[in-house]
Amino acid sequence: MEIATHTVDQPQGNGALVLIVDDSPDARAMYGDYLRYSGFRVVTANNGEEALVAAHAEGPAIIVMDLAMPKMDGWEAIRHLRADSMTADIPNVALSAYAFGDAPLRAREAGADLCLSKPCLPPQVARVVRAMVSSRTFAH
Repeated sequence: MEIATHTVDQPQGNGALVLIVDDSPDARAMYGDYLRYSGFRVVTANNGEEALVAAHAEGPAIIVMDLAMPKMDGWEAIRHLRADSMTADIPNVALSAYAFGDAPLRAREAGADLCLSKPCLPPQVARVVRAMVSSRTFAH
């Protein structure tokens, strides 16, 4: 049995913790670096299985989830997160390269709060993350 792992970067500042889930190391680095630059702390996972482990272990404020990944795709991971009382309320932003098909609808049906089209520039992801985290902070 393979054990899922995730990477936790040392916190930089007091920003909210963001879990970035993507099978592409370049995408994880690009979004992670920009979000850290924007004042967030970042945790990364390589696939949906690792995302479930990281969400439980780290308790992120928000999850940025690629949809097309090996082992467990983003749709399935979001369904698992929504079905689990410990992670059900964590906002999920899905990233999809299939924006012109039914991916955004399927992502919403799985439980994603929002679906962004790839390629998505890091400042756009940071704006969405900041807005969603801020709205949750004031709502509670």
